[in-house]
Amino acid sequence: MIRFIVFLILNFGALGLGAFLMGSNPGENQWYQELNKAPWTPPGWVFGAAWTLIMVSYSVFLTVSYNSNEKLVFLILFAAQWLLNVFWNPLFFKYHLTQIAFLEISLLFGVLLNYLLLVRGYRIIFLLPYVIWLVIAISLNGYVILKN
Repeated sequence: MIRFIVFLILNFGALGLGAFLMGSNPGENQWYQELNKAPWTPPGWVFGAAWTLIMVSYSVFLTVSYNSNEKLVFLILFAAQWLLNVFWNPLFFKYHLTQIAFLEISLLFGVLLNYLLLVRGYRIIFLLPYVIWLVIAISLNGYVILKN
């Protein structure tokens, strides 16, 4: 239970730090509001709900998977995921580096796919919300690059 709480704190901390570094809420960000966004862009409230589900589910995944034989690789993947998760927000929303943000989020997706090589069995179900959301986020980021 303590490991789960630690992962929750670290994961929600990453979201909080990323939000802090991006400067303003996307709903208040004039640059973002004026972008041509993908027709499948969800309403703003979906992002908060999705990230809550993702971070809880990902924390469960980390908790039940940490006992793998590859602890060092596991921790390196977690650290890489954490950093990439934090820095996408400022790259995209604050600095408007949409192409670098696209590469960065693609790397994040690759990190998560590496977990699938490391972990087997039922545990991957807890990683699926994150993987699915990143597919959506990559498509949204890509649309912004192509249409702006």
